[in-house]
Amino acid sequence: MLEFEPSIHLSPKVGKRDDLWWKGAIIYQIYPRSFADSDGDGIGDLPGITARLDHVAGLGVDAIWISPFMRSPQADYGYDVSDYRDVDPMFGTLADFDRLVERAHALDLKVMIDFVPSHTSIEHRWFRESRASRDNPKADWYVWADPKEDGTPPNNWLSVFGGAAWEFDTGRGQYYLHNFLRQQPDLNFHNPEVIEALTEEARFWFERGIDGFRIDAIDFGVHDPELRDNPPRPPQRDQHGATTPFNMQYQLWNKARPELCEKFFKPVFRMSEAYGAVCLLGEISGDTSLQRMADYSSGGGLDMAYSFQLLSCTLAEVRQHVEEAEACLGDGWACWAFSNHDCFRSATRFGGRNPDDRLRRMIPQLLCSLRGSICFYQGEELGLEETELTYEQLQDPVGKTFWPASKGRDGCRTPMPWQTQAEHGGFTSGTPWLPVGPVNQALAVDRQDGDPDSVLNATRAFLHWRKRQEALRTGDMAFVDAGEGLLVFSRRTAAQSLLCAFNITDSERQFELDAIEGDAGCPTATGERAGHRVTLPAYGVFFATITDAS
Repeated sequence: MLEFEPSIHLSPKVGKRDDLWWKGAIIYQIYPRSFADSDGDGIGDLPGITARLDHVAGLGVDAIWISPFMRSPQADYGYDVSDYRDVDPMFGTLADFDRLVERAHALDLKVMIDFVPSHTSIEHRWFRESRASRDNPKADWYVWADPKEDGTPPNNWLSVFGGAAWEFDTGRGQYYLHNFLRQQPDLNFHNPEVIEALTEEARFWFERGIDGFRIDAIDFGVHDPELRDNPPRPPQRDQHGATTPFNMQYQLWNKARPELCEKFFKPVFRMSEAYGAVCLLGEISGDTSLQRMADYSSGGGLDMAYSFQLLSCTLAEVRQHVEEAEACLGDGWACWAFSNHDCFRSATRFGGRNPDDRLRRMIPQLLCSLRGSICFYQGEELGLEETELTYEQLQDPVGKTFWPASKGRDGCRTPMPWQTQAEHGGFTSGTPWLPVGPVNQALAVDRQDGDPDSVLNATRAFLHWRKRQEALRTGDMAFVDAGEGLLVFSRRTAAQSLLCAFNITDSERQFELDAIEGDAGCPTATGERAGHRVTLPAYGVFFATITDAS
């Protein structure tokens, strides 16, 4: 049996911040290409985001996270950065970003942005210099290795996006490592100069007033310097449903290495302390992700960690993953999401095509009742579905590579629908980079805004109620065995004890619990209580006050 390092031994730990605004916060993820287009070129931009921030603030969320907008050739839609200190012209200017931050702060929204430090674009000036020779000042800034005697790559590591994770460069006569596209060479975190340079790139944005980073794909940051082969594993499907070569290996030597804390997280954390109430959120995935979430966020240099477990599971599997995380988190802190720009939209994943509207309303309430902070993907407040696209409409290199087993990530990246009757849902006056899709256009903000029973209004009402519930923001969590098809758990602080109950099926369910004292006053609850017995309709929701000992 393959043995992973069970935990990271951290010594010494970094301290905790005084202002923990992010703890239990709802962080609204904005995918800028698809949020709002202000200039009619079919691509969303920073001024478009600024113009729509009233909608976001009105939901009752605490912060926004903006996916990459830095200068990039867009091989992977911004996750291939060519200049960390500039805004790509398709999204606007640095002045536009400053205005966005100012407006968000005026609306009492914190601003987090994506930071992509594990790799750059092939067009970044660092890589251009590094590939020029084997003895230039940046020759060791990226991961270079000699071919084997037969000319093949240095080891068996594979790219997430298909093929070998190595690309041969004729100029240097060596391979460079790329865990994603060949246009995304990996930086060498074993070189202290690289860490120092990345820390200064991060400082640039703290100086512009941001409140934190979501650090992308950071578990790929450190590689095994001995370049040992990864062991095989039974084939597994990825979150898009495809069995790819990458998932035929245990990512033992190229990912989630223990050195990551000392080499990267802690230096960045210490730099960030000068900026007060900020947050470092790391994206963690893979076989050891739950343990690494705990390690990295309990003194390892992250404030909290973001896992993929709930981005690909069924509703029936939510309890298993959350309990596994709770068992190892200790004083660490998790961040959960059901949807994002990389994974199927949750309404489709949980409900298939044409999901039940009651399920659409339940999903945000379940997500935002879990212990941890929450990343809430744009359009989740509308119950948006995965958009069906033809091969000809695809933009994503993942979909183009693995079609038809995987249709890639475009179906969850289609534009936000703002107006039902407007062309392209009011997203743009031009031709959108991806179609809105008729199903999602019918779920537009303006139509739902006037419907008291809509997903949008239910989500608003719930999130505003949640803001006042200390137990839902920071309380402990424990599941209750209530019967098949039910997710029932308690959330407790010293001042408040709540029971949260969700029927995850399309038929009525009942349960009884002696600890129930009374209704909790949640305006979106659909369950009914008779004494200690609760009846939940299909996809029903209920919150109750409970005694201190249940």
